[in-house]
Amino acid sequence: MATPSQIPDIDHLSDRELKALVIALLGKVAALEEKVAAQAEEIARLKGLKGKPNIKPSKPSGMEKETENRARREWREKRRRGAKPPPVATEERVIAALDIPPGSRFKGYELFTVQDLRIEAQTVCYRRERWLTPDGRTVIAPLPAGIGDHFGPEIKRFLLAQYHQGQTTVPRLVELLQTLGVAISKRQVVRILTDDKDAFIDEARDVLRAGLTHAAWVSVDDTGARHQGRNGFCTQIGNDAFTFFATTTSKSRGNFLGLLRAGHGDYVLNDQAFAYMRRRSLAGPIIAKLTGHPARHFADATAWAAHLDVLGISGLKVLPDPVMIATEGALWGAVLAHGFVDGTVILSDDAGQFNVGEHALCWVHAERLIHKLDTFTAVARAAKEAVRGLIWWFYTDLKAYCRAPDRRRKAALKARFDRIFKRQTGFATLDRLLARLHANKSELLRVLDYPQIPLHTNGSENDIRCQVTRRKVSGTTRSDDGRDCRDAFLSLAKTCRKLGISFWDYLGTRLGAVVAVVVPPLPDLVAARCAG
Repeated sequence: MATPSQIPDIDHLSDRELKALVIALLGKVAALEEKVAAQAEEIARLKGLKGKPNIKPSKPSGMEKETENRARREWREKRRRGAKPPPVATEERVIAALDIPPGSRFKGYELFTVQDLRIEAQTVCYRRERWLTPDGRTVIAPLPAGIGDHFGPEIKRFLLAQYHQGQTTVPRLVELLQTLGVAISKRQVVRILTDDKDAFIDEARDVLRAGLTHAAWVSVDDTGARHQGRNGFCTQIGNDAFTFFATTTSKSRGNFLGLLRAGHGDYVLNDQAFAYMRRRSLAGPIIAKLTGHPARHFADATAWAAHLDVLGISGLKVLPDPVMIATEGALWGAVLAHGFVDGTVILSDDAGQFNVGEHALCWVHAERLIHKLDTFTAVARAAKEAVRGLIWWFYTDLKAYCRAPDRRRKAALKARFDRIFKRQTGFATLDRLLARLHANKSELLRVLDYPQIPLHTNGSENDIRCQVTRRKVSGTTRSDDGRDCRDAFLSLAKTCRKLGISFWDYLGTRLGAVVAVVVPPLPDLVAARCAG
């Protein structure tokens, strides 16, 4: 440490001397920092601790964004947004000018549009006439349409929209309404959100039925969802016309097939069911037992389980599990018996439970496997980037094929797929991954036979974000009614958005409130959109 006599008097130093002093001090600071870092590493080594890993953060692949049509991208960038007219009726008010000098000429009006919102509490006391008939009966005047309890349709619509579309919590809704002058409790809000909502749940189920019956393709995904304090799974099914959510305790293939029944609970043994069992390598003698019995239709899971017991299948302890595969086959038979997903392509991210029927794979998830591959040498990095470049190029041409399908281009793309995914790069991990992707050739190239289906599951991932947000906001549902209402209303809100319908008008139509546009049944709109 320098003594006071060694410290120079900086007030009397010239600019050149000050600069030299600063440079010398900076050098000493750098040396001290290097020494401290070395000492820290030595201390960590002596304690047996690992140093901070030098890992570069992983970034998303970005394949879909980067391969988007350049002209379309430029058009979006150049497009200018003008003033959007309000979707509601406009009230006109005339404002008279003040202090007009004599001799002035009237030149019309200058328009200035102002949008505002009026929210106020309203309490109505209905004086219902009561009459006593000669025969002793009491006749009471009926309440107006849409009034069934002590809260009107407008407050119910507000609560449902704010909770499900606005993702607001119940305590905040209670506080907001009380601030506005509404006498309401948390229990009453919860009842409005969950009680007597069977009509909405049934409509969400009918939306799924319409989609599975008429859609050329659906994309699927799932995410975690808690119910009654236990971990579960929320499955999404939808396309560009509808969305459906269902929360269950399992994410197995049997669970997914059960959801594809769209509310039906039966099990059916038909030709499609037996074909499914054979594809899943169910033993021939077990299939013979099932085909030899005259029973083909079972009303529910209890009747199906009893049938397996009678045939002696339930007690078999072999692989593959005959009960599981036979049940999946009966579920698949029920799905097709009801006319669902007959020729419909099911697009997924390669999760095993979704691999049923005409199955297609997401290209973004396939390329992401290569993008996330760790490389440790320059040769491996070069091989990885070269393969990614070929896949991006191929993906761009697939998008062009979807816009203008051609038989010759289809054959060329198939041959080119083999050249890309059969190549040997010398990077063993990458070569094994390419071989694995090549084994999924038919599912990755399903788009060549069905050009209308998308190449990725971005739509499903976008849909399911509202469930993730709800999970972060509320954590878990406590009752089965709360779970079913959450799934149904989020499904209906997403479906309205895809159909270009106001969710506010939808709720108002169903609850009997005053609406700008009457919303027809959503299943009819979904069926028309999918068929068109």
